[in-house]
This record gives sequence, structure tokens and C-alpha cells, in this order.
Amino acid sequence: MRVYLPSTLTLLAAVQAAREIGPAPLTAHAVTPALREWYAEGDQEEMEYAAMTAAARASLRMLAADPSAPRRRLVLAAEVADQAVRRSHDASDRSLVELTAIVPWKKIASAHVDDLSAVADVTAACEALPAADNGDDDALFTVEGAEGHELLWYATQELPHLL
Repeated sequence: MRVYLPSTLTLLAAVQAAREIGPAPLTAHAVTPALREWYAEGDQEEMEYAAMTAAARASLRMLAADPSAPRRRLVLAAEVADQAVRRSHDASDRSLVELTAIVPWKKIASAHVDDLSAVADVTAACEALPAADNGDDDALFTVEGAEGHELLWYATQELPHLL
């Protein structure tokens, strides 16, 4: 199963050094039955994009929690065994899953990262998250501004160049 793991460039450096993502359990996003039901008109590619977008939102929260991390959202796409994926019962996040095993480096298929041009919007979104969570419409608009940036695709052999 393809899963999307929220991350940061700081965490990517640790993942690359360890040659695995862990320890388990790990939070990820995937095309789940709940996402399929909600996105009934979408094809597989559109549903995977929705799961990756949810992981990018989680990456933004990780950035907000780590002021030292470079302000670029990062999502790692990986192939994992179906039995290592536990569905979440969180109805508010249809793509949320939990991985019950570490993800070896060789199972990472690609990375999706903000371009440098997104840094200002991602930085503003990190700062606006608390107010957005409290219902501030202007802050929510700022957070959505970061989501307006498409993540760039990187093959695994290109990841050392990101660091």
C-alpha cells in the first residue's frame, strides 16, 4: 500500500542517516475506505493526491512545533505491506492511518517538498496555525496560502541534495 508520511527536512536527515523511518507506530496518510467513500467521484490518482495533501498539512504542524526546521513542508511516499497499516477511526481525517512497523529506506518511493519560493508562505502559516485552530478566519486564510503551493517531486536518489 502507498502511504504518505509527513516529515521535515530536519527529520529527513535523521531518516537518511538511520536508513529507516521509525520507530513504530508511525502516523501516515493513505487512500483508505473512508477516503474512497468521501471521494467517490475521484480516481486513484486524485485520492492519492488528497492523502498526500493531508500529509502536507501534518508536515506544516510538525514545522510549527520545530522552529529550527527549514520552512518547507515535506512528505515521504512509501510502499508498505497492507498488514503494517492500521486504519484510524478518526472521522475528521479520512486518510489517517497508523503504521505498525518501521519503514526501511528502500521502501521510500519519493519525496514531495515545497519549492524555496514557498518558504515565506509556509513560515507565515506556521505562525498562524494557533489562531487558525481557534477559528480566526484571517489566520485560516494564511494557512491555506501555504497549501496553495504544489509540492515538488524528488526521487530517492535526489534526497541527499535536499539536505
